[in-house]
Amino acid sequence: MNVSDIISCFSEHSVNVSHSSCSSYSSNTCISPSLAPSTQNSVSSVYKTTLSNQKQVLITVTWCKSHSNQGLTISFGEENLNQVASSFRLNTNSRFLRKKKGSRLVESDESKVEVFYDLSNAKYDTGPEPVEGFYVAILIDAEIGLILGDMAEEAVIKKFKSRTLLAKVSLLSRREHCSGNTVYTTKAQFCDTGTWHDILIRCSGENEGFKYPVLSVCIDKKTVIRVKRLQWNFRGNQTIFVDGLLVDLLWDVHNWFFNPSSGYAVFMFRTRSGLDSRLWLEEKSAQKDKDRVEFSLLICACKNT
Repeated sequence: MNVSDIISCFSEHSVNVSHSSCSSYSSNTCISPSLAPSTQNSVSSVYKTTLSNQKQVLITVTWCKSHSNQGLTISFGEENLNQVASSFRLNTNSRFLRKKKGSRLVESDESKVEVFYDLSNAKYDTGPEPVEGFYVAILIDAEIGLILGDMAEEAVIKKFKSRTLLAKVSLLSRREHCSGNTVYTTKAQFCDTGTWHDILIRCSGENEGFKYPVLSVCIDKKTVIRVKRLQWNFRGNQTIFVDGLLVDLLWDVHNWFFNPSSGYAVFMFRTRSGLDSRLWLEEKSAQKDKDRVEFSLLICACKNT
């Protein structure tokens, strides 16, 4: 289901505002779930890179993992184009050790793109995205367009020295696909200058002492929303404050109840550009501050039955 279809079902009068540190549920800290969190199958992040000549390029970095394969895909496209211009793909499966370190020139009609990477000592948690021991550096027209990983700074100093320009980079969105039970954990930074926050989404069932399913969303171990009688409130939205920003939180778990064999739930966090009472979907026609970067986190969650 398209997320815009979800939002169109809601009235702006249904929006409630709370603060992640002082909401009406702030006294209820999230209890550690008895079930292990669901597994991330893929993580896709979209970055906007602004070069010194003010040219803007969108970079989409996707980490994926399955039972037999693990890989990295990086796609490049200019912001004013609807189609992706070029892409870089790397299979990081252990059988291809020789491909875990090196560089590659990516074909592009608009820019000269080079990808430098070292995943030979990368360490992973439970998801497809490495957590340490790696770097990925992307050069666009001889400028550093994006650097990722805990070894990135060291690699940049060693390979490119200080003569290489560093472009301005902003994270626009992050999309996560998960499968397993109804417990989901992740981290998010809602603005470039903000801190990283721990997010826990949990659906509690009758076997845990609840008469009806209850949806809880926690940020930094504090409950920011609790949705009771979830089978009747399977779609909804609420607004919270995080790092001084208004963040719209939307959920759609319709398929969990009415299409359990193939359906998935959708959870979205998206920052607003202003302090008005409108949903972010309605702001498309409003005048926006061009320097303000909005961020969205989309979680697509499959529940194994």
